[in-house]
Amino acid sequence: MNQASYPALRMRRTRVAPWSRRMVAETVLTPADLIWPLFVTEGSGVEEPIASLPGVSRWSVERIAERAREAEALGIPCIALFPNTPANLRSDDGREALNPDNLMCRAIRAAKEAAPGVGVLTDVALDPYTSHGHDGLVDARGNVMNDVTSEVLVQQAIVQAEAGSDVIAPSDMMDGRVGAIRAALEAGGHHDVQIMAYAAKYASAYYGPFRDAVGTRGLLKGDKRGYQMDSANAEEALREVALDLAEGADTVMVKPGLPYLDIVRRVKERFEVPVFAYQVSGEYAMIEASVAAGAGDRDALVLETLMAFKRAGASGVLTYHAPLAARLMLG
Repeated sequence: MNQASYPALRMRRTRVAPWSRRMVAETVLTPADLIWPLFVTEGSGVEEPIASLPGVSRWSVERIAERAREAEALGIPCIALFPNTPANLRSDDGREALNPDNLMCRAIRAAKEAAPGVGVLTDVALDPYTSHGHDGLVDARGNVMNDVTSEVLVQQAIVQAEAGSDVIAPSDMMDGRVGAIRAALEAGGHHDVQIMAYAAKYASAYYGPFRDAVGTRGLLKGDKRGYQMDSANAEEALREVALDLAEGADTVMVKPGLPYLDIVRRVKERFEVPVFAYQVSGEYAMIEASVAAGAGDRDALVLETLMAFKRAGASGVLTYHAPLAARLMLG
């Protein structure tokens, strides 16, 4: 492309005035780009602050309903639910995940009743329900078993769909689970329930505060590197995404977010499907620590980071800063 040269071309001309900057902006952020992750806990009237996630709390079921109404008022289209299952209900086989009246299912029903127009995304994995902290069932050697885990995940997905979940989000990284869940949803008449696959979920050091939030820190025996992805690999992420799409995923997710923007970009360019990024708990905590240390302005850091996700090709972002970001966007 032929371009004029300076001084005929002055790149600063369109940057001088705020109205002009808005007019030529290549990327736009709105509350519709946000998914708000929320942690559910037992009790009544509970707001339980999470020390490692300043500003984030666990909420009892009726207060999750309040958060759903808050999301609706802010224009946030979807909330994502994660349960803090009581310790006495965690077991080696994670059977509480299949209880149609478990914490997750009660929260789904409460959120949908309170704000029917807000989507509810639900995590499908066994780590909030197992006594060993893994996402699936383990054998005598402590290895997570793929196929038997997938069978349980299918049942968990159906229980959640029957409770009213709009988006099933398998985060376990078992091979073949997306296809099995899609087949079961179709067979069960849940034709409109979406699957957002955690297609490229990396074994990451950024998940620590999340494990505090769902009560799994200290439970995990070993690590999750045998099923979550190696941070060194990018081509493998593309293969994972291709498989999940072929099996029936409607949308895909890259997790964590900011350290893997290259993966977001490559997935978007290769597949041209909706790609979501999860700004995980460690990323959130880093921003909050920076603010607490006086090293940055929270509002500016949040909006700039979210813009980076959108610019990289993300259709939306799961972020604990969602209500703050939405209020900033709405002015």
